[in-house]
Amino acid sequence: QVQVVQSGGGLVQPGGSLRVSCAASGNIRSIYAVGWHRQAPGKKRELVAHINRDGDLTYADSVKGRFTITRDDAKNTVYLQMNSLNSEDTAVYYCNAAILTQTSSFSNYWGQGTQVTVSS
Repeated sequence: QVQVVQSGGGLVQPGGSLRVSCAASGNIRSIYAVGWHRQAPGKKRELVAHINRDGDLTYADSVKGRFTITRDDAKNTVYLQMNSLNSEDTAVYYCNAAILTQTSSFSNYWGQGTQVTVSS
């Protein structure tokens, strides 16, 4: 069994920074890739950052230069550092991890979501 648990987020003023974390645990052999998605009220969920096991990075144009995705393989954790936040970054943020388990099962697992609110 695999669990993906998110932490971090919260309320921040415009121009501020936040970090969200995505930690996987359980029956894990390898984490192939992790993506951070967000969904604002009334909008579709969008991919904002992605990292694969080779360290290749992808960012949405709207967050390039402000957001940084990193991974700590020893902790099975991926981080999203968000700087220069503005009101358009307000959303629920979700991580999605592509995981190979010890029993050779490959699946995508979603975190529970964490609210990020940018407001003065």
